[in-house]
Amino acid sequence: MRPPLTPVLVGPTAVGKTAVATALATRLPVTVISADARQVYRRLDVGTAKPDAELRHRIPHYGLDLVDPGERYSAGRFARDAAGWLAETRAAGRVPLVVGGTGFYIRALAEGLFREPPLEPARRERLRAWAGELTVPELARWAGRLDRRYAGGGRQRAARAVEVALLTGRALSWWQREARETGVMRPWYIHLTLPRETLQRRIAERVDRMLAGGLVAEVERILATGVPPAAPGLDGVGYREVVAVLQGRLPKDGLREAIVIATRQYAKRQETWFRHQLRSPSSVLSHPSDDVWVLDATPSSDSLAAMIHERWQHASSD
Repeated sequence: MRPPLTPVLVGPTAVGKTAVATALATRLPVTVISADARQVYRRLDVGTAKPDAELRHRIPHYGLDLVDPGERYSAGRFARDAAGWLAETRAAGRVPLVVGGTGFYIRALAEGLFREPPLEPARRERLRAWAGELTVPELARWAGRLDRRYAGGGRQRAARAVEVALLTGRALSWWQREARETGVMRPWYIHLTLPRETLQRRIAERVDRMLAGGLVAEVERILATGVPPAAPGLDGVGYREVVAVLQGRLPKDGLREAIVIATRQYAKRQETWFRHQLRSPSSVLSHPSDDVWVLDATPSSDSLAAMIHERWQHASSD
């Protein structure tokens, strides 16, 4: 028996996913399942644009504040957790709405996990120590050499690709392709896009809000608790630039521009991933082309929610 159809709202950072999800919640009893690899971290709120307490009180959310900075949270763990959230949401008579920009999380949930190969613990620890001494660009270059299908990402993703390739003799992409289990979600993808100039303007505005909202102070508080500067969570866009300022590696007056540039680059990688990687195992709607609905996010969030709601009524009845 096929799992129920699930709307999945994706798109680059600052495209307006949260605003559209909020507007859609006035039309459907949705529970948001966040597929954002940075919003899983507790106390990292400003730099992740995490939904505030008032919004989370109005609309149930899963996938937020799951681990402390410094802990690792993988796509596989997300898929296992999210399977339970999907079931709980439907049992409560609500519509699960997956929202996020972390493509690997969404793919793990829709297409299934790969059976992780056994890795010898002692060799794994030595390799991690070696990888920890490399910069992110150096680690990414190693990942690209060892896995031609490596799609990019941060330190954790690059280190994982290097680790699996060197310890198993096969690329991580091979394991993901050849040793994959069944997904637990039948997705209907709604891919929000914007003209480049519009998205870049929104990115700059978001960076300004984050800096005005206390991003630097947020990082200072986290570091004061003993979390290492390069720990998972602090290695994301925005946080690593603030760390560079606090360590004297980046001038304070260059912080805003550095975050804007890094966020634009990140958004471009997201767009490339969603454009080429969103695939359904089979058609979930009447026409295969409808499996991924590319939607211009220029109209208001309320207008977009109305369009999504209308099409959802038809899609969910197929």
